[in-house]
Amino acid sequence: MKNLYIVGAGGFGREVYGWLMDELTLLKGHTFIGFLDDNEDALSGFDLDHGVVGKITEFEFKEDDYFICGIGSVKSKKRLCQPMLDARAQFLTLVHPTALIGRSVTLGDGVVICPRVTLTCDIHIGAMTMINCHSSAGHDVSVGAWCTISAHCDLTGGTVLEDEVFVGSGVSIIPFKKIGSRATLGAGSVVIRDVPESVSVFGNPARVV
Repeated sequence: MKNLYIVGAGGFGREVYGWLMDELTLLKGHTFIGFLDDNEDALSGFDLDHGVVGKITEFEFKEDDYFICGIGSVKSKKRLCQPMLDARAQFLTLVHPTALIGRSVTLGDGVVICPRVTLTCDIHIGAMTMINCHSSAGHDVSVGAWCTISAHCDLTGGTVLEDEVFVGSGVSIIPFKKIGSRATLGAGSVVIRDVPESVSVFGNPARVV
């Protein structure tokens, strides 16, 4: 039996944990051991059957150890998980059984697809990207690596997100718009034009802030 850990014991890590415990088929023959988090008290006050078993930056993993990324922040998950990947850590791709995954959808390593997500057809989701509950991506959407798409977002047909984009809750992007790498789309924004890299936009219509 292979060991499984969640990297990150914050809010999103606890959400992932709940889905794993409620949908045991997601374990795919793995034994869940616990959380890795540099804050060893991250789960203090929460009634969970598993705890923090080590620090991310100090954990010495073995060949039979596997990981799921439970960190929502783009910057934090790349800072903490990239060194693990460089050391050949194996991150699982997690797809909740309530997600609707259409034809010709490709998912990179370490992707997390949360409950009620819809991915229609001819879509690429890059490695270590997370798509949260009730979000959707239309035909021909391309999402780069290390992105975080929060809940209730609508990526319409032909949308392109480059690497390390953060999309806040309730964002809508009209068709065939391109979002540059490391951009941030504020919660509730309606994106009607391309967004340059490394900027933050907010509003309806979304403007640089």
